[in-house]
Amino acid sequence: MARIILFNKPYGVLSQFTDEDGHPGLKAYLDIPGVYAAGRLDRDSEGLLILTDDGALQHRLADPRHKLPKTYWAQVEGAPSEGDLAPLRSPMDLGDFVTQPAQARLIEAPENLWPRDPPVRFRKAIPTTWIELVLKEGKNRQVRRMTAKAGFPTLRLLRVAIGNFRLDGLQPGEWREVTT
Repeated sequence: MARIILFNKPYGVLSQFTDEDGHPGLKAYLDIPGVYAAGRLDRDSEGLLILTDDGALQHRLADPRHKLPKTYWAQVEGAPSEGDLAPLRSPMDLGDFVTQPAQARLIEAPENLWPRDPPVRFRKAIPTTWIELVLKEGKNRQVRRMTAKAGFPTLRLLRVAIGNFRLDGLQPGEWREVTT
């Protein structure tokens, strides 16, 4: 039976086991031999990372052809309206690729959200808003690039779900094993 580990990747941690350029890797949090990350999260993103010892499952979870929805919460600079989210819900040309339409909606600030270390920079004159985005792809820095192109740069980004796997209840650096 495949091992499946759900890990809440903290800000500043790499999605690999080795440390690099002064940034810790997963080995600082997980001592589980034989598991590998199914996909990646940028160093400056937080949230759900799935690790498994099953190569076929790892491929299925990470490959966009399998169209597993990935749910993100993005804290953006500014105060977008529902209408301002329209570009995110349409194919968006980011220069090197055109995105598939995303689901996008405004959400309240998440309850029980841990503080980020270091804290997000705030400017008193500019409000921040939370957006939930659901993508069926997940290319390099895609959410950040999409929100910036829509005029609302991302300040903080958390992945909270991949398919039916959810971050629920895990604090940064915590993990749990699940069965399917």
